[in-house]
Amino acid sequence: MPKDFQVDKDASYLHITSNETIRGTQWAQFPKVSVPLVSDMSSDFMSRPFDARPFGLIYAGAQKNVGPSGSAVVIVRKDMIERIRPISPPCSNTPPLRKQSLHNTPACFVIYVINLVLKWLEEKIAGLEAIEKINREKAKLLYDFMDRSGFYRGTAEKESRSFMNIPFRLPTEDLEAKFVAEATKAGFAGLKGHRSVGGCRASIYNATGIDAVKDLVSFMADFQKKAG
Repeated sequence: MPKDFQVDKDASYLHITSNETIRGTQWAQFPKVSVPLVSDMSSDFMSRPFDARPFGLIYAGAQKNVGPSGSAVVIVRKDMIERIRPISPPCSNTPPLRKQSLHNTPACFVIYVINLVLKWLEEKIAGLEAIEKINREKAKLLYDFMDRSGFYRGTAEKESRSFMNIPFRLPTEDLEAKFVAEATKAGFAGLKGHRSVGGCRASIYNATGIDAVKDLVSFMADFQKKAG
């Protein structure tokens, strides 16, 4: 990841995506700049602790680590609310944010499920530091196996590797298709890579236990033996 950024002095903010799911890259450290950071954290929100103070706005689809699809988490710093322009849509305009009002009926069941997930994270896992340790351990198991295998190849540079999404390639596309098909039969769903880049991809969000990753590594080792 680049360490230095040249940001236009007239810029209002710098937007980043904290974790990129298609190519499996993740910000290990967020950039230090003179303007507020705005970030899409949909795919690694609540997977690790971080300093939120440099961020003017954080938004995240809840479906990865927080709750059901169709909902989103938005965190806005107070000084950013003052920048909202009158032409902005009513749902993001200043009056409802200032008055803590709503333009819609809350999705009560979704909020209830998110509350259960957060309780699980706090009470069963023991918080963000604990879940980060688990997430890094899961990713290390998979990356270490692939790096040793000489058969599976991770596609992201090592210093930029995500611990949420792990794309990888096999020696040929035919083997990749066979791998995905056999993995699906064995109960490992969703291992096909994104259509824009191909290959394979393992997404190991918070809800994926370490035993599931061990089982995947075992399957991958067996497939390699059979494939030669």
